[in-house]
This record gives sequence, structure tokens and C-alpha cells, in this order.
Amino acid sequence: MRESELAVIGDAELVEELSLLTTQTARMRARMADIMAELERRRCSKPVRPGAWR
Repeated sequence: MRESELAVIGDAELVEELSLLTTQTARMRARMADIMAELERRRCSKPVRPGAWR
């Protein structure tokens, strides 16, 4: 969205859009943290082979 498009939108709509984007960002961050934790859990649970690089 360009700045000229933002200029014609009312304050309430801008606040609503910002709230929606903030909520989506928080959900994405939480999902990323879940995925990273699962990958770490899987990495740590793999048996270590002798002589294998980690």
C-alpha cells in the first residue's frame, strides 16, 4: 500500500489494520519458535555416531 493510499483511509481503519498485522506477526513468531524448538528437540534426540561431526 502506498503512502497516498494510506492518506485517504480513516484513523480507525488504520488502527484496525495495524492491530491485525500485529496479531499476525505475533502468531508467526510463536509458530517459528515452536518449529525451532521441535528442530532442536529432534537434533538433540538423535543418537551420536562415533566419529560423526555435529
